[in-house]
Amino acid sequence: MEFKDIRAHLSEFKVGIAGAGGLGSNCAVALARSGIGALIICDYDKVEESNLNRQYYFKDQTGMLKVLALKENIARIDPEIEVAIHPVKLTPDNIPVIFKGCDVVVEALDSADMKEMLLFSMQSEMKKIPVITGSGLAGWGENEKIHVRKIDGTLYICGDELTEVASESPAMAPKVGIVANMQANVVIEILMNSTR
Repeated sequence: MEFKDIRAHLSEFKVGIAGAGGLGSNCAVALARSGIGALIICDYDKVEESNLNRQYYFKDQTGMLKVLALKENIARIDPEIEVAIHPVKLTPDNIPVIFKGCDVVVEALDSADMKEMLLFSMQSEMKKIPVITGSGLAGWGENEKIHVRKIDGTLYICGDELTEVASESPAMAPKVGIVANMQANVVIEILMNSTR
């Protein structure tokens, strides 16, 4: 299958991105470059200079809402991609509303509590929608430990599932990028095996 055919197929689908930090911004860009039709991106944070070492933003975007900056960056890649943004904090009440109509949702949140809340909400309110989560992306090296694990019919984990971000083991661009691109790759695999 040629890329134009892959792009034509992926253009029929909509993907939700919960969080627009290191995982979310890089995953969204990978999906945009692959030809996804629509993205729904939710994050209430602003771009900070400390984000620039691993997130898909630029110095002149410091202070902007991440969702606005990411929408701007995706428009520079492909202005035909439909990007809906929600600069709000996700809650059990708004998750089904924000991600309604998505074919897949990517979990790219920072805190364990928020991750758990999103996964619980998706599995209780939107059971048939696959969720691709990230776990274990701190530090550097040890590429052989990074993997994708399918938990059940709708839940996938990308990462090493071990390393936690800490001052002595920060999130760095290479490993964050690998995991974000693995998430995008799983999304594409699911969608390429799906029909509209």
